[in-house]
Amino acid sequence: MTGKFRVGITRDILDSRGEPAFGPAALAILDNAPNLDWEYLPEVVREFTPEHAARYDAIYVNLARTPASAVARDDCRLRVIARHGVGYDSVDVPAMTKAGVLVTNTPMAMPRPVATIALTFILALAGKMMLKDRLTRTGRWNERMDHMGMGLTGRTLGVVGAGRIGKEILRMARVFDLKLLAADPYTNALELDYLGARKVDLDALLREADFVVAIPLLNEATRHLFGAAQFALMKPSAYFINVSRGPVVDEPALIAALQSGRIAGAALDVFEQEPVDPANPLLAMGNVIVTPHSLCWTDECFHNMAMTGLTSIVDALSGRCPEFVVNREVLDHPRVRAWLTP
Repeated sequence: MTGKFRVGITRDILDSRGEPAFGPAALAILDNAPNLDWEYLPEVVREFTPEHAARYDAIYVNLARTPASAVARDDCRLRVIARHGVGYDSVDVPAMTKAGVLVTNTPMAMPRPVATIALTFILALAGKMMLKDRLTRTGRWNERMDHMGMGLTGRTLGVVGAGRIGKEILRMARVFDLKLLAADPYTNALELDYLGARKVDLDALLREADFVVAIPLLNEATRHLFGAAQFALMKPSAYFINVSRGPVVDEPALIAALQSGRIAGAALDVFEQEPVDPANPLLAMGNVIVTPHSLCWTDECFHNMAMTGLTSIVDALSGRCPEFVVNREVLDHPRVRAWLTP
C-alpha cells in the first residue's frame, strides 16, 4: 500500500456473512479508482483513535464515533470522514474542521426511504395494525369491533423539521388527503405552500396535528425538543412518530405521556439509548410500535448511500471537492487547499 491512498471501511457495515450490507456493486467505485487501496478495519470499533487517523487517508463510517482526540496528533493523515447516512452527530465536526478533515454525508439517498417509513408508521397507527395482528394471533378475532381505526381523510399531519426528508414526507402524504402542517424556522413558507403545507410554529402544530412526525436534525437546539410541555399540547387522540434521532425526545416524558393516556400512541425507529435497553417501558406498551433504527434500510437505500459516500472519498482523494461536504468552511483550511481543487 506504500505510495497509495489508504481507505478504511468500518466493519459494522458487514452483515452476518461478512458481506457489505450495501451490496458489492458500490465497491467498484473504490476498486476502479487509481492510486487507492482499501480494506475493512481489522475489528469493529466504537470510536476512532489517533492510530486510525495515522493509517488512513479516508474512512467510510457507519456507526463509530469520531472524537477530537482522533485527529489531535501530528501524524494524522486523515483527509475524509465519509458518513454512511445523513446524520453526523457522531462526528466532532468542529474538531474535524480545525484539523483540516472533510466530513461528508449522503443526504440525497435518504428522503424517500425515511419518508416511506414515516408513512408506514402513520398507516400502521391509524389502522391499529399491530393490535389487530395480536388479536388475530391470540384467537381474539371477535374483538375487532372494539378497535376501530382512524380514517386519514381530513386529518392533520404535522411534520417537525422540513428539510429534504420532511418535504418528501409532505409531498408523499398528499395522496391521503391529509391536512399538512410544518414547523421549521429555516424553511420558506412559500416553498411549503407549493407542497400543500402550512408553516406554523411548533406549539400550533402540536395542538392541531393528529399525527406528529419528528424529523429535525439533532443538535444542541433540538436535543429534547419534545418534552413534557410539548406532549401536553398534543390531542389525547394524537400519535407521535420519531424517525429522526432518539435524543430529540425526552424519553421519560414520552413514556409518562403514553402511560397516562396523554397521547394515543407512538411509533419509534430511534431511541435515546441505542441499542435500546430491554427493560425500557416503551417496549412493553401495546400502543407503541418500535423498530431498531433500521426500518428504512433497504437494498435500494443502502446502495444509494454507498454510491454517494464512496464517490465522495474518491473525489476528495483525487483533488475534487465532493458534492456533499458537511463542514464547507474546511475548504478554506490551508491543509485542504494544498490538495483539493475548489
